[in-house]
Amino acid sequence: MNPYDAAHMLAKALRESSEYKNFREAQEALKSEASAREMLLDFRKQQLELQRQRLAGLEVAPEQEEKLEKLYQIISMNLTVKRFMEAEYRFGLLMQDIQKIIAGATADLFDPDLLPDLEWGSEDNSHGNE
Repeated sequence: MNPYDAAHMLAKALRESSEYKNFREAQEALKSEASAREMLLDFRKQQLELQRQRLAGLEVAPEQEEKLEKLYQIISMNLTVKRFMEAEYRFGLLMQDIQKIIAGATADLFDPDLLPDLEWGSEDNSHGNE
């Protein structure tokens, strides 16, 4: 089978899946409810800010974590937001599973002996990223 044909078949199957349809419906519902949309956007902005702090090597205060957790609990009470986040999560899982299947089919193609030896996570910051 031609890989391009298979990719088109996969795209069609994704669009016809319940995960895709539920996610699409949940998006539309969220977009039509301004207060729910704003709650979600505010939560995601705060979530992103904590992730930026972590990536920058800055400590995240327990109070910040608690505030985000409380905000999550509050927005989860809104059924539109809750439905959207659940649908987004299920669709994301579907996509991850598909990526794992594809990666598994090609994993033996990449020979580690032909890749440069990189030391990820080392404490050496002499790469000009200071």
